[in-house]
Amino acid sequence: MNNNDILIRLRYALDLKDTEMIDIFKLGGIEVTKEEVRLLLTKSKDDETENELQMKCTNSMLDSFLNGFIIYKRGKQDPKPGQPKQPAQPLITNENVNNILLKKLKIALELTSEDMLDILDEAGIIVTKGELSAVLRKEGHKNYKPCLDRYARNFLKGLALKYRG
Repeated sequence: MNNNDILIRLRYALDLKDTEMIDIFKLGGIEVTKEEVRLLLTKSKDDETENELQMKCTNSMLDSFLNGFIIYKRGKQDPKPGQPKQPAQPLITNENVNNILLKKLKIALELTSEDMLDILDEAGIIVTKGELSAVLRKEGHKNYKPCLDRYARNFLKGLALKYRG
């Protein structure tokens, strides 16, 4: 699953409009036009070839979108006195993109671990609390476990079932 697929599935699951997508990107620090959003949300016919009618969503674009989505849902957070202005963000790589996706969606939608387990269960995936905890841990932690595409895809499917019915 590539970053464009993630954006397409998120947009569908949460029923986001083009204007909302533009606002979310803007909150994340990236200016995009309505046409660029449409190009980002265009599904390619096969994964190997680049389509000239599609714009590739980079890891930094996806990270900015997810950060903007947190602000969109929860509001801008002012730094506390003595706290650095911008906390060090985890660098999204192709290996950890699904882990960061789940973490940031959990924050933005104010989900508990129980809520996440229910969403996964609704999509037909049974995950234990320990497995979910391992996926949500910081990379480098001894119990960290990479999140596979199957879990991320089914989590987004479960979100769609929860929010769209």
